[in-house]
Amino acid sequence: MSELFSVILFVASIVIYAYKAGRNTFWYLSLLLVLGLFIILNATLYASNYFTGEGINDAVIYTLTNSLTGAGVSKYVLPGIGLVLALFLVFCLLSWLLRRRGDRPHHFGYSLLALLLALASIKTTPAFQQVSDLIVSQTRSGESDFAQWYHEPQKQIAKPTLNLVYIYGESLERTYFDEQAFPKLAPELSRLKRQQALDFAQTEQLPGTEYTIAGMVASQCGIPLFAPFEGNASASLSSFFPQNTCLGDILKNSGYQTWFMQGADLRFAGKDTFLKSHGIEHLYGLQELKDQVADPAYRNNWGFYDDTVMDEVWQKFEQLSQQKQPFALFTLTVDTHHPDGFISRSCQHKSYSYEGKPNQSFSAVACSQEHVARLIDRILASPWAKNTLIVVSSDHLAMNNTAWKYLNAHQRDNLFMIIRGDRAQPQLLTMKRSSLDNGATVLDLLGGDKAIGLGRSSLSDRSLSEQFEMKKKVLEWKADVIQLWGFPKHIERFSVDQQKNSISFSGAHFSLPLLLKIGKDKVEPLPEGEYAAPLRYQLADFAAGDKFVWVDRCFKMARLWQPALAISTDLCVAQGQLGAQPQVQHIDKANWESAVTIPQQPLDQQRWRQNVAALKVADHDIRYQADSFKFDVPGAPLAVKDFSGISRPEAWGRWSNANLAPAVTIEYAQPLPPRFDIVIRAKAFGPNAQRPIPVRVGSQQQMLTLSHEVSTVTLHFTNPEGSRQLVFTPPEPQLSNEGNIIGQDPRKLGIGLVEINVVPGQ
Repeated sequence: MSELFSVILFVASIVIYAYKAGRNTFWYLSLLLVLGLFIILNATLYASNYFTGEGINDAVIYTLTNSLTGAGVSKYVLPGIGLVLALFLVFCLLSWLLRRRGDRPHHFGYSLLALLLALASIKTTPAFQQVSDLIVSQTRSGESDFAQWYHEPQKQIAKPTLNLVYIYGESLERTYFDEQAFPKLAPELSRLKRQQALDFAQTEQLPGTEYTIAGMVASQCGIPLFAPFEGNASASLSSFFPQNTCLGDILKNSGYQTWFMQGADLRFAGKDTFLKSHGIEHLYGLQELKDQVADPAYRNNWGFYDDTVMDEVWQKFEQLSQQKQPFALFTLTVDTHHPDGFISRSCQHKSYSYEGKPNQSFSAVACSQEHVARLIDRILASPWAKNTLIVVSSDHLAMNNTAWKYLNAHQRDNLFMIIRGDRAQPQLLTMKRSSLDNGATVLDLLGGDKAIGLGRSSLSDRSLSEQFEMKKKVLEWKADVIQLWGFPKHIERFSVDQQKNSISFSGAHFSLPLLLKIGKDKVEPLPEGEYAAPLRYQLADFAAGDKFVWVDRCFKMARLWQPALAISTDLCVAQGQLGAQPQVQHIDKANWESAVTIPQQPLDQQRWRQNVAALKVADHDIRYQADSFKFDVPGAPLAVKDFSGISRPEAWGRWSNANLAPAVTIEYAQPLPPRFDIVIRAKAFGPNAQRPIPVRVGSQQQMLTLSHEVSTVTLHFTNPEGSRQLVFTPPEPQLSNEGNIIGQDPRKLGIGLVEINVVPGQ
């Protein structure tokens, strides 16, 4: 009803303004802004619901404010393009409608009424309600009993005897195993569940556990994943819930080798940060596996197929089992990922029909569970089975996939089952529980504590789901969970660890680069990311008196305040205020410490404007004092007037990009010398290696030959024409995502430039 009412208010606002208010630029722009916000909010709700089935929730906010590197986005490209096009057309229509009857004299009363109706339409839309509820839920209201129920577990298992294989099935919820609802959908895994496993029938999904990284945090740390929204703060942390002791920490402390393997990119949603922070020492994902799998080209748009990954897990299990040290091997499937999953080439169950029609999501479940069951059967048939505990659980309930409406017709619960390798223990356990209890239950069977965080062992204790209405209770505890991130409010000293690429202060650890905005009783960390502007642009938004500490590569800040370091790629720290003169220090030790030293200086608005303007200079227009063109920093030396055909700087240099221009052209401010050498440090991409690459100065041309590795080559030129241009033409640019940033189009790479130096001849 609220949704319909908000739409009625939206339409009424347009009609009243278009036909009664007359034309006035101020009221027109104000109304267009408010009605545009209504459209954007509802488009966001629609897009979020497309992914989650539950609208704008913590999963949406966390995913957008954390790393999207490695996301499989290809299936969403067409819907995304469609949504953007629809929004554009709606805005055009809205603008046209508001300009109707513009010949009437302006009427203040009708304009005000139209604006009030537009504001009311926003206030009543479900999208606004969801966003408001999320913001309000970040702060605590009243007293909390969180500490009473939160349990800090013992950090070690006294006498570990069992190895652990923990299999997360992507969206592989227990509902799929309902034989009456979906007959013969998961025959192999259902057999193991029925004949071998402790099967927990009522594992509910709680808020903050409904997406992959959240489900992993819940099952290993016993807490829901709630993160602060402000400033992408959680994305900047180099640790993940640093105050918590989780299952991986306990296993590591108990002498276990700890491993995690999956087919997708580990960086997506900060999964690698979480696992490294909590005891998992060896991580293998898409990037790490591509050099060791049998067929690196056999993959879907998220990563390697489940048959590939389960084979890698089996090989690792064999290897680890032959050693004397206990181990824990975690893995995560991907083939059942929404919206419709992926079918691997080796599975027997390639198609599953429901109500007489093939359904890809169901087919992906049938296929993926076959690979999981095969891995379990191999482990149980091995000589090491008696020492192994096998866990199979869903990471979360399935999101909005092509089986969504059929799943929602039934009681939905997460999958959680445990198979003992030493003996079959078929038993159905029907106590009410949640995925918060999974880690504690596993730890109990391994001989450790019986509680982790808010989780309780389902074999020895009562779940909090039996004692509370937990879906409501965890939302009451949301602010308490956010406090566990340990964000400091003050900074007096800080340290930089160059090996870990991190900054630490007040007990918190953050990844570099990082900009800290320092206020009274507040320190706001501002990281870089896929959706965050470069730090210098974020700093340019600071007021003249805002205090900051900025740790980054020297060249990013030193060109403004320490020219001697303007082309250094080392780490530097800048401290100060934009309305004064910030100080830049070179970080010259592996572990570097400093006090926060922001001098008391008078603020100058002219200096602030100069600093802001310098921070906003485009990379292409930056110029630095140097004898050579260094391609690992933005811009060019003062001697270069312009350049083209070159991509963005990377840590080693820059690629040529034929999508920008067919050749790399460097135009110097003055004519090149009559005789000179060009000393080139560079490498070639793909088929350009060992191929002649024409290098031209005016009418003079030499051939450059490069390998795939960086090498130094000297070419001799005469320049009778007084040409100012140096031109490189790669013979065969290749379309590639090599080194690309998520969301960017593939580049056409030819040569990789590290440094060019023009040396005048005699």
